[in-house]
Amino acid sequence: MALAGVHHVSLNVGDAEKAVRFYREVLGLEQIPRPDFGFPGYWLRSGGQEIHLIQVADHRAPDGQHFAFRVEDIDRVVAEIRSHGVEVSDPFPVPGAGRQSFLRDPSGNLIELNQPAK
Repeated sequence: MALAGVHHVSLNVGDAEKAVRFYREVLGLEQIPRPDFGFPGYWLRSGGQEIHLIQVADHRAPDGQHFAFRVEDIDRVVAEIRSHGVEVSDPFPVPGAGRQSFLRDPSGNLIELNQPAK
């Protein structure tokens, strides 16, 4: 078997409208068409991968679970996100791997920003 990569990550959110604004306006993802599944949600694209937002009643973000966006210039990305009033950890080195920072979306889902070592 040969998997071709990750197609999408599905995230539960408490408020799909608030979440899609965050992912579009703060993180710059592209909203793409989504079929009507009979429940609120959105599909977004980042590079060749997708993020699928699904509104869930009484959503509670799981402890420790996260996904990461690869970035080329973590300092610039952190500054841009902070300009939207979003709290982001200061970038820190991970020996042999690069640098990373963390933030949370409006539903509390943990997001990593990852600048791989060159």
